[in-house]
Amino acid sequence: MKRRIINFHLDEGDEWRADLECGHRQHVRHKPPLVSRPWVLTEEGRASRLGLELDCKHCDAEADEATVREQL
Repeated sequence: MKRRIINFHLDEGDEWRADLECGHRQHVRHKPPLVSRPWVLTEEGRASRLGLELDCKHCDAEADEATVREQL
């Protein structure tokens, strides 16, 4: 499910995580060559991504679990 970014914070390993509107969090690492997100390295870059929608895998999993429970 698409969820908007509402904030960012550093985790215990000094990796950036996006706080999503649903309450879940998602890493937004800049680790080339697999993922190039240079915007995550600056405050201005992160601010420019507030409101951006990311796929929330946690919400997807919760929705899948609810669907399975409904079918039982």
